[in-house]
Amino acid sequence: MTVSPASDEAAYRRAAEMLTAADAIAVVGHLRPDADAIGSVMALTLAMRQLGKTVTPMIGQPYPVAPNLLTIPGAGEILLGEEIPDVDLVVTVDCGSIDRTGVLTDEVAAYRDRLLVIDHHVSNPGYGAHNLVDVRESTTSVLRELFHYLGVELDESIAHALYAGLVTDTGSFRWGSPAMHTLAAELMDYGIDIREIAEELLDKTSPADLSMIGRALANIRLLPAGERTVAVIMASHKDIRTHSGAAVERLIDFVRSLDGCDVGVVFKEQYDGGWATSLRSTAINVADLARSLGGGGHAEAAGYTVYGEAEDVVNQLLESVAEIRGEAGES
Repeated sequence: MTVSPASDEAAYRRAAEMLTAADAIAVVGHLRPDADAIGSVMALTLAMRQLGKTVTPMIGQPYPVAPNLLTIPGAGEILLGEEIPDVDLVVTVDCGSIDRTGVLTDEVAAYRDRLLVIDHHVSNPGYGAHNLVDVRESTTSVLRELFHYLGVELDESIAHALYAGLVTDTGSFRWGSPAMHTLAAELMDYGIDIREIAEELLDKTSPADLSMIGRALANIRLLPAGERTVAVIMASHKDIRTHSGAAVERLIDFVRSLDGCDVGVVFKEQYDGGWATSLRSTAINVADLARSLGGGGHAEAAGYTVYGEAEDVVNQLLESVAEIRGEAGES
């Protein structure tokens, strides 16, 4: 299982060859999807249909996705918790590990020899027959590069889906490389309404979302980690799974700049004992911290996935923070 480095042009060519050779394709995003997952699923689905393929978009969970994600073109047709149909190729997008495909995990594994993994997480172990793992700002950024090799022509719908993943995974362009602005400018040329996209994916909040945020903030803890202070929120999957991805991701904004806090952390439970962890700091390099825990990201914004009891995963993090010496601006 070879994970292709970002500079490997051959990895893009091989991915394009696999997609071109398949007539029927299932595109699977991760459970409890965010805008990068849904944007990636639909961008690839629309692109492959442009090339004459039969494509089934899927998310491996039985409950609905957050309503604001349905503003991404075509998202309403994504199948939830269904069996994978008989296809030539399964493609996972934005799934850093195979278990992120949720209730479809066993079926995805059964397609091992016909499985293409497209992702941007440095921690991806490479679980497909071919793995295109390019550490860019978002998986939609990886797809935009892949579309060059496929000869896909962007239109407003595909550009919208690509932009949705880019704007959210960069925290509204607060972290990332200059390439994110170049890509955003290109996508804007296709007539997408970036204000409306931002309002739907980042700004709109329901009363239920506000209640969830209030409950989470009421349980925030300030914990010592060596000479540093860490602000921690633990968000239960039973509490967050029916809320918008924007509302859940907004939790990190409350802790990242908390006075007297060096590191802000939100543990988002995906299922019993499985946590997607968001890290923010201007005091230490959280990319280094995340890498030490099996994840990755940027100096001021990173993340990782961890499994275990709540107190165990918190203590593991605190021990790792105490050992980190790099400042946020270092790489």
